Amino acid sequence: MHKMTFKTPLAIAVAAASFAVSGNATAQMSLEQRFAELEARIEAAEQRADAAERRAEIAEQAQSAPQSDAEIEERLARVERHTDGEEGFSFNVYARSGLLIGEDGKSENAGPYLTPAGGEGGAVGRLGNEPDTYAEAIFNYRMQFDNGAKALYRTMIADGTTSSNDWTGGESDLNVRQVFAEFSELPSFTGVFENASIWAGKRFDRDNFDIHWLDSDVIFLAGTGGGIYDMQLADNWKSNLSIYGRSFSDYPIVDRENPGLEGDTDNLILTSNNYFGNWQWMVNGMSAADNDERDISAGQTAADTGFHTMIAYHGDSFFGMGEGNFKAAVLHGQGLGAETKSLGSRGELTDDATATRLAVYGTTYIAPQWRIAPSILAETSEDRYAQGDKYNWAGINVRLANELTQNFEMQYEAGYQWMDLDPQGYSGRNAVDGGFSKFTIAPTFKPQVGGFWQRPEIRLFTTFSDWDDDLNNYGASSLGNEGFTGGQWSFGVQTEVWF
Repeated sequence: MHKMTFKTPLAIAVAAASFAVSGNATAQMSLEQRFAELEARIEAAEQRADAAERRAEIAEQAQSAPQSDAEIEERLARVERHTDGEEGFSFNVYARSGLLIGEDGKSENAGPYLTPAGGEGGAVGRLGNEPDTYAEAIFNYRMQFDNGAKALYRTMIADGTTSSNDWTGGESDLNVRQVFAEFSELPSFTGVFENASIWAGKRFDRDNFDIHWLDSDVIFLAGTGGGIYDMQLADNWKSNLSIYGRSFSDYPIVDRENPGLEGDTDNLILTSNNYFGNWQWMVNGMSAADNDERDISAGQTAADTGFHTMIAYHGDSFFGMGEGNFKAAVLHGQGLGAETKSLGSRGELTDDATATRLAVYGTTYIAPQWRIAPSILAETSEDRYAQGDKYNWAGINVRLANELTQNFEMQYEAGYQWMDLDPQGYSGRNAVDGGFSKFTIAPTFKPQVGGFWQRPEIRLFTTFSDWDDDLNNYGASSLGNEGFTGGQWSFGVQTEVWF
């Protein structure tokens, strides 16, 4: 039971009156339900009391310093906007942290990208498969001006580590991932720009989306630049336009007379993102001047341009079969665009590189206390880093949850990934062909169950994973490491939080 606190006499009076009036109606309810309702009414009363106190302060100030009715109304409107969250400071969080232990009693070398295909974006299920601590802290400040214009300022700080220690200053990756300002509802914007917003700075693109259960974005556009959202080009056509810059730094240059030289360049990404009802069509062009001087492999030339496109459908039902949702996307890229997910983030791709990716996932309830989230993620690519190389992989994953009480559910996850990779010796890697499978059982505690996005939660888990021996020979993945060669059990505990 939560401890109840009362901020003002008004809150006490409102709560007591509400409790007395509802006493007869709730006589048959359990004490827990009655206390929960009481606490909710107290919280609402406290909010009303806070607003009343602010109004009283304004009225008192108005008596000591005479103001016009219009000025008083504007000040009251500002109080209401602040109370409604349209103005002022807000704080958001994503975090996960847990302990992943193998059969040998040591921390496990795992993660959603542990397979040979993981280096090319082939993620497997993340439940019971994450050994890290990762946290994002997002600080927002919103303003609304007298002319109706709005502004948002955001800073996002993130940190990640695989150490289990409490102090990891020498091992973590503390970083400022976003710093930008966005203006909207500008009164001088008319016509197709009437509802548009503009932004500049370092940010994640607003319209990125992901398969959360794989810890994999379907599309991830980020960097430093500027753009405009929500141009209304036609009745059923909204469009975004942006330019992002990403840095390719400190790569070796092909120069036989001066070996050991390093260079850097910027990859500029021009993006047009268009929405037609539930359909999305994204087009990206890339240019990285001098990136063709990069030394990637004997006889290979790195790309200095790229093209990428995505067609996606955002469904408001579970594949047309009932309540829920689904998303499906096909992505294709060439040159620098052959990194189909993290746009413009890879400079070692060749001029001839091509890649095509499919992503499909959905969520629904299959019974009142049972929910399911299946996904498919697959890609085929060739000539990525060396002439004639091929990277083909496909995975299917299913997350299932059974809500047993208000605070407890059983979660299950099963997944399989097939891969046929032929790197042509690039970076010392060997050709492999085989499959990886994983199954996890996770008893999960929550303040309140219900829905796919209810957090926070604390999970215990047991995971069994297995894979074909051939995959141990790839040379650039977690598989094949000492003590991690197939048929592995792992155990642990993890929390995941967002708000």
